[in-house]
Amino acid sequence: MSSKPLIGIPADRRLLGPHYFHCVGEKYLLAVAGGADVIPVVIPALGDADLPDLLRRLDGIVLTGSPSNVEPHRYGGPPSAAGTLHDAHRDATTLPLIAQVVRAGLPLLAICRGFQEMNVAYGGTLWPEIHNVPGYADHREDLQASLDEQYGPAHEVTLEPGGVLRALAGQDQLTVNSLHSQGVRQLGQGLAVEARAPDGVIEAFRVAPTSGAAPGFALAVQWHPEWQYQNNPFSRALFAAFGKAAVEYATRHRV
Repeated sequence: MSSKPLIGIPADRRLLGPHYFHCVGEKYLLAVAGGADVIPVVIPALGDADLPDLLRRLDGIVLTGSPSNVEPHRYGGPPSAAGTLHDAHRDATTLPLIAQVVRAGLPLLAICRGFQEMNVAYGGTLWPEIHNVPGYADHREDLQASLDEQYGPAHEVTLEPGGVLRALAGQDQLTVNSLHSQGVRQLGQGLAVEARAPDGVIEAFRVAPTSGAAPGFALAVQWHPEWQYQNNPFSRALFAAFGKAAVEYATRHRV
């Protein structure tokens, strides 16, 4: 196959000035294009009406982080605190998308909000503000710090034996950044833990082979590997593995 795989990236719907825009952060586009060596394609957050036709034209999906949180009614959670940003249009696009992607065997990489979306799509629940739950650490960034500090090393994660991340890392621990307020409360059915923070919070998971899903790359991480990915050996390995899976999918499904 001579052409690069096409990777769909669902957008946020954001109010910028008086108008709404469908946006994807540049850091994700650069990491997908450069780290995975594929072509990113922005998917507008218009709901799920055209998803089956869209997926037939794509070779993988990346679910990005976002300033917004998954709406609590999607997982039976309590009302959000005042001032919490939500994006109902993105929820309506990504949550139905996830099951279709995995069922079709397209490679899927979910990051931060995408990690939370994936858990909810599999019937899991979330802590809306994990820093307010006794026994858990504060996983938020310092909004007064520089971006380099916000995305700097925050804590270690322990990688599960036999997991995808453990194989990619070649070691049992990684140091990651941490910029989230939501966290996994109950892991969704058919998901297997890949990594945990020192306080026990789930930091990564995969779709388990026993879930009945089509075999493929289906992995979610709570941290942000896209940030300056080129300077982080594990982030480079992660995006390269996703890109390899997309090439293999495209080779099997495209003439």
